[in-house]
Amino acid sequence: MLALERGDDDEDDDDVDNDDDAEEEEAAAAAEQYVLDDLKTTLEGLAMHLFGPDTQCRWVDEYFPFTHPSLELEILWQDEWLEVLGCGVMRPEILQQAYGGDQRKMAWAFGLGLERLAMILYRIPDIRLFWTTDERFWKQFSEDPEKQIVFQPYSKYPPCYKDVSFWILNGNDKDNNNNDDVKKNDFHVHELLDLVRGVAGDLVETVERVDQFVHPKTKRESQCYRITYRSMDRSLTNEEIDALQHELRNRIQTELPVELR
Repeated sequence: MLALERGDDDEDDDDVDNDDDAEEEEAAAAAEQYVLDDLKTTLEGLAMHLFGPDTQCRWVDEYFPFTHPSLELEILWQDEWLEVLGCGVMRPEILQQAYGGDQRKMAWAFGLGLERLAMILYRIPDIRLFWTTDERFWKQFSEDPEKQIVFQPYSKYPPCYKDVSFWILNGNDKDNNNNDDVKKNDFHVHELLDLVRGVAGDLVETVERVDQFVHPKTKRESQCYRITYRSMDRSLTNEEIDALQHELRNRIQTELPVELR
C-alpha cells in the first residue's frame, strides 16, 4: 500500500495554490501508475510461478465496482487466452472509509479462484465437479504434487441449450420499461452472469457469447449468449428449463440496460 500526504502550505497567493493543485494532480497520477505497475509485475510473477516461467501474459481492461482502473489477467494456455484473475487500483473513497481521515492512501486488490486455477492446470471442464462426491472425479487426483494429471471426463447427464439475445441501450434509446434505475450504455457482462446464476444457480454449466454485431444504420450493438443448463445428478426437463429461461428473460429486460430481441 502506498500512502500520500499533502504537506501544509501557508501561502495564500492564488498562483501558488494553482501550482500546488497541478503538482498534486501530477503526483496522484504518478502514484497511481506506480501502484498499477507494481500490480502488474507482482501478478505476472504469480502467473509464471503457477504456470511456468515462459507463460505469456496479457492485460485486458475490465469493469469492477470497487477498483479503477480495473483489469483482467489472461494467460496463453493450450493455444487459447484464458482469464486467470481480476484486479485493479482500489477506489480512493473505499480506502477513506476504511482508514478514515484525509490520508491519501493507494492500494491494489485482486481476486482469483483456486478452482479456476485447478481447472486450467488439470483441464477440468466444469467448476461444479469440485462440489461432487462422485468417486470417479476424486480418484483421479493424487497427493503427489509433482504428478502431471489430466482430468478424464466421465458420462454426465445431457445438456440443454438456450439462447438469449438483446440490443444494448444507448443514450438515444427509449427505455421501454421506464426503469429509472437502469443506466443506459452501461452494460457489463458480469451483471448478466450474476443474473443467470441468481435465477438458475448450479443448473447452469456455462454462459458463452456466441454472436455480436453493430447495426450499420442505427449503430446499435447486439449480443447473443448461449446458456448451457445441465444437472450433475439428473436429467433436466424442457418444462423446467423453459420456466427458468422465461424468468431470466424478464429479469434481463427489467434489470439490465438492454432490449430483448
